[in-house]
Amino acid sequence: MKNSNVRRMTTLALLIAILVVMSYTPLGYLQIGPLSLSLLTIPVAIAALVMGPVDGAIMGAVFGLSSFFNAMSGKSAMGTAMFTINPFGCFVVCVIARILMGYGCGLVYKLVHKALPTHEKTSCAIGGLSAALLNTLFFMGTLVLFFYNSDYVQGLVTALGVNNPLSFVIALVGFQGLIEAVVCCVVSAAVSVPLKKIWN
Repeated sequence: MKNSNVRRMTTLALLIAILVVMSYTPLGYLQIGPLSLSLLTIPVAIAALVMGPVDGAIMGAVFGLSSFFNAMSGKSAMGTAMFTINPFGCFVVCVIARILMGYGCGLVYKLVHKALPTHEKTSCAIGGLSAALLNTLFFMGTLVLFFYNSDYVQGLVTALGVNNPLSFVIALVGFQGLIEAVVCCVVSAAVSVPLKKIWN
């Protein structure tokens, strides 16, 4: 039991360190328009797939706090605008949404693995894919909930030529969301499958 806890804490600390490094270097974010193409879902997904939903949520919290810090410090145009308009709403969008993403990713993996116990690669791939999709769902969902009627978002709505929240989400995320999903699916599965063999 003690060895198991040490292994868990060591692995979690390593993944947190990787996520923090990615958060503050070009490895973590690729700026595309008003949003950043985030690769930070990958270490969150790996934690969720290998160690479970709770550790996925912990990693999601670290991801979210780094995003919230970027919003407070002016490193993210959209994040800073949200923080200026509604700091609490910004915290929900940046942090709570990412915690839910990490936990949800772990749950999806568990459900798929239970249904397909002999298909580990498939389970990890679907779990990794869910991390990116849930990240987009929770982030954009809470953004629309708290900020859709703000002048900042309405300016984006006008610029994108859309007229409702759903079309706004599709237009804003679009191809970027697809790239995030594919990358997270492939990389998370490629890392998690061999890591789970060591873990188990």
